[in-house]
Amino acid sequence: MPMTRATIEEVAATAGVSRSTVSRVVNGSTAVSPEALEAVQAAIVKLNYVPNRAARSLASKQTHAIALIVPEDTTRFFGDPFFASIVAGITGALGGSDYLLNLLIASDDPGDKMTSFVRNGGVDGALIVSHHTSDAFIDRIADAVPVVWGGRPLRQRLSDYVVDVDNVAAARSATQHLIDIGRTRIATISGPLSMLASVDRVQGFRDALSGAGLTPFAEEEGDYGEASGAEAVRRILSVGMPDAIFVASDLMARGALNAMRSVGLRVPEDVALLGFDDSAVALSTDPPLTTMRQPMYLQGETMAAVLLSRLAGGEPEKMTILPTELVVRGSA
Repeated sequence: MPMTRATIEEVAATAGVSRSTVSRVVNGSTAVSPEALEAVQAAIVKLNYVPNRAARSLASKQTHAIALIVPEDTTRFFGDPFFASIVAGITGALGGSDYLLNLLIASDDPGDKMTSFVRNGGVDGALIVSHHTSDAFIDRIADAVPVVWGGRPLRQRLSDYVVDVDNVAAARSATQHLIDIGRTRIATISGPLSMLASVDRVQGFRDALSGAGLTPFAEEEGDYGEASGAEAVRRILSVGMPDAIFVASDLMARGALNAMRSVGLRVPEDVALLGFDDSAVALSTDPPLTTMRQPMYLQGETMAAVLLSRLAGGEPEKMTILPTELVVRGSA
């Protein structure tokens, strides 16, 4: 016969204490005598008692769940290695905790389903990545539960907790590399300019060119997806021939590389190509991509650690800037 699960009443009877005393021990209360604490702990071990998570949540008003909120469509989320690395880092950080991860993906929230779920106590806190200027529902979530942002929000407040890289400095360094190898007709393919990371990378690109006495050959906007990189490079080629392109993601860079190859251009001989992320995509191309590495796993891990600290009553740093690194391969 299957074993029945021990109840809190059985633990109380075995320990010789009241049900409420067992409940206080299980929920971490200090309002218990040392003798009662020892008796309850011994009974829990003897009976192999496992507290009921739902009951504990009702008693403590905690769900022991956090949400990863991604305001994107599912195609982008599941097609971009950036998100896989972020999720891996988050789950790595949560592995030693009591918290479960809820994944909430939506390009908008017109019915307020996601917002209502969070605001009505569905989770204790939230991690938010890939946010856009149009994502008004995100602000309502940030007002309801403790939040940690992956990347600076466009409407950043003094109370916000953020984990990010210095996108301006990273893009400046990437573009400087193209200048240092002798390229002068340098274009860029940015991410959506509704995202602060994209705006910052364009700014770093412009800063490096300005410092070298150069002007942008072209600036085209993509959506961080592979197809948009191909479309953007075709728009660039329709107005002239650059000798280098800084692309704001590896996926877009792969799309650009394939589009250039289809019209007979060689990389890097004709056009040097430099991406951003250093995801697995960078090693899937021929030649492999020179790219700006950002520590995506570490970003997810750090975001989760900051949120766990907040939920435990700690005082983590409000702004954490992680390092980036230029990785030189065959494309530039």
